[in-house]
Amino acid sequence: MLKLQSVNKTFGKGTVNEKKALGNINLEVKKGDFISIIGSNGAGKSTLLNAISGVFGVDSGSIILDGTDITRMSEHKRAEVIGRLFQDPMKGSAPSMSIEDNLYLASGKRGWFSHMTSRDRKEFRERLSLLGMGLEDRMKHPVGLLSGGQRQALTLLMATYNVPKLLLLDEHTAALDPATAQKVLDITKDVIEKNNITCLMITHNMQSALELGNRTIMMNDGEIIYDVEGDKRASTTVEDLLQLFKDKAGEKLTNDRMLLSDV
Repeated sequence: MLKLQSVNKTFGKGTVNEKKALGNINLEVKKGDFISIIGSNGAGKSTLLNAISGVFGVDSGSIILDGTDITRMSEHKRAEVIGRLFQDPMKGSAPSMSIEDNLYLASGKRGWFSHMTSRDRKEFRERLSLLGMGLEDRMKHPVGLLSGGQRQALTLLMATYNVPKLLLLDEHTAALDPATAQKVLDITKDVIEKNNITCLMITHNMQSALELGNRTIMMNDGEIIYDVEGDKRASTTVEDLLQLFKDKAGEKLTNDRMLLSDV
């Protein structure tokens, strides 16, 4: 479904700031996979998602999505089939526009906002009600007035309104308080399961990385150093991951956000 073959990316080539961001990444994602990605700061997690979504071009290698080579495809064209959420709740929606206007844009319906029909609004209301946040009663409100959790839930709905071939989640609950983060995470799991969406999710919580989805990947220094699924993943503990990181990376994993976070 998604194949990355020998993907490399180096920033600042030929300068004192040269940094290998991705080193010979080979990754095959099956349709319906829900993969959690962990690693210390600077491991290349967000860079990997940026490469897949087309934020920048890779130096070498290929990216194949559902049989189509998207390696040189523009970011906006990839956005037609790839949904994405960011850590910052301010991204992914238009704050000065109303909830229903944001959903109208996300739905891909043609025409000006004045062409929005009562049927459209009924559809938006029904979808919003599934979030369990009361947003269906605030459809005329500007998105900028929503809380961080409400915005992330709305952005998730927008990103999956027309089911994408691939969903990328870049620590999308990290900026939320624990209770809200858990609520958004529950909504995320529900949306992914109901629509059988293939998903890559970066998380800073190692326990969640072992419990969510069906596969866990660990990155370090721009490389995938561990990839586990099935029974082996089910029997893996956080302590096992810490030891594996030490064995493979040659250092201890001391990222406080990863070790101390509950969500």
